[in-house]
Amino acid sequence: MSLPPDALEALAAFIACAGWEQRARLLMQWGERLTPLAAEERNEDTRVHGCESQVWLVGEIKEGHWHFRAASDARLIRGLIALLLARVNGLSSAQLDEIDLADWFAQLNLSRQLSPSRSNGLRAVLQRMRELADNA
Repeated sequence: MSLPPDALEALAAFIACAGWEQRARLLMQWGERLTPLAAEERNEDTRVHGCESQVWLVGEIKEGHWHFRAASDARLIRGLIALLLARVNGLSSAQLDEIDLADWFAQLNLSRQLSPSRSNGLRAVLQRMRELADNA
């Protein structure tokens, strides 16, 4: 499966980083790219359960392709979610089912920085995306 343009951009940027400090800075910058959710979109229905941080996710399908928006109260998590969105936005429901979260973050050289709780949280976000796709 080819990567969406935003994912290619993320991959190029993170591969070019010399070390963790650069990647951490870049991660924060990616988090700032998230389209803000309106206050009414931050509710119990859109909250992702299974995350230590507060995370909200909304998704819509346009012409067979998913477009997600998300927010979090934690800066690092916002960056990780932005990278996940870069990887999944524009995919079909079937393609969404094929996403390998661990492989994506390994390609970005971020695997070692994913604590078990962050990995679980990101898996919960991806699972919620898949639930939205299944229920569409």
